[in-house]
Amino acid sequence: MSKKQRPTIEEVETYVWGFVVIMVTLILCFIVMALLYSVTFVTQPIKSMAPIDMAYTKMLNDIVLLIVGGIGGVIGKKGVGTAVNAIQNAVTPSPTPTPPPVTQAPVATVASTNYNWMGFNNADLDESWTPPPPPTTPPDLLEDDHEREQLAMARKEAN
Repeated sequence: MSKKQRPTIEEVETYVWGFVVIMVTLILCFIVMALLYSVTFVTQPIKSMAPIDMAYTKMLNDIVLLIVGGIGGVIGKKGVGTAVNAIQNAVTPSPTPTPPPVTQAPVATVASTNYNWMGFNNADLDESWTPPPPPTTPPDLLEDDHEREQLAMARKEAN
């Protein structure tokens, strides 16, 4: 009876990397399907998108951009690391590759960042409409006394 070999660190890293990529891709697909459903099958106003749907679409757009960037980062890290190792081993077969120098990106302040870089504006809405006053008379739902009696009898039988 042979013992099952334990996976190496690289194999475990590869499994975890694959799981993360698949999960993030599934989340991205679900968000895209929800966005398409909400915009396609939900009734919208005639001339513009409803303000809440517009905000929802903008929020989903930001989430999708974050997830796509995350997928690119996770996939790119593994792919670039493998490519760099292959190139270094082909050029100079050294056992310890030298890491690239770490550079720090400039930090942007919140005051200088323009979050409305696409010039997004809400649609102009007609806010002059006011609802009519409520009715002052009781509703007349039943046509004759016979229907009212039948309804009263049905209520008594239900109790």
